[in-house]
Amino acid sequence: MTLLESFLLALALCVDSLVVSTTCAMKSKMSYSRGLLLAFTFALFQGGFPLIGALIGNACLSAIESVDHWIAFGLLAAVGIKMIVDGFRSDEEQKVLDISRYWVICTLAVATSIDAFVVGIGFGMNASLARILLTVLIIFIVTFIVSMVGITLGKQHIPVPERWASVLAGLVLIGLGIKTLYEHGVF
Repeated sequence: MTLLESFLLALALCVDSLVVSTTCAMKSKMSYSRGLLLAFTFALFQGGFPLIGALIGNACLSAIESVDHWIAFGLLAAVGIKMIVDGFRSDEEQKVLDISRYWVICTLAVATSIDAFVVGIGFGMNASLARILLTVLIIFIVTFIVSMVGITLGKQHIPVPERWASVLAGLVLIGLGIKTLYEHGVF
């Protein structure tokens, strides 16, 4: 995975963080320090979950090496399709929780990072530990910045086009899955 691909993966994975941070800031009186805490927590979970997933995927590699590229493709495609479907279902009103409690922020961070865990499993099957760590660092940094952008937009009451962001993120993940198959000579 190149640096560009790692960056695109990070952007695709942090769409949920962008939407949730924007919504939280828009519907509450979020202080700057609470915004930093929210962005840091989202970035920590968004980077940590794919790391855990990648370590699990890497540990299972010897047992499934002959089909690892299909598993990676399947996981990326499944998460990508789910994001696209969710993008078209996003018309319902979002419920915003009281973010004055840190456990609520952690719950939101877990909820926005589950897809990153699944992607990490597939990623761990096809990348070296050094590449995994670099990608996780990129995911952390991008998620922090994107969450801060979301908070800034929310404080200014500028909505995020959630539907199209989710669809685009899903297409990026599916594209990375197809690229994995291509690199393994399937096409």
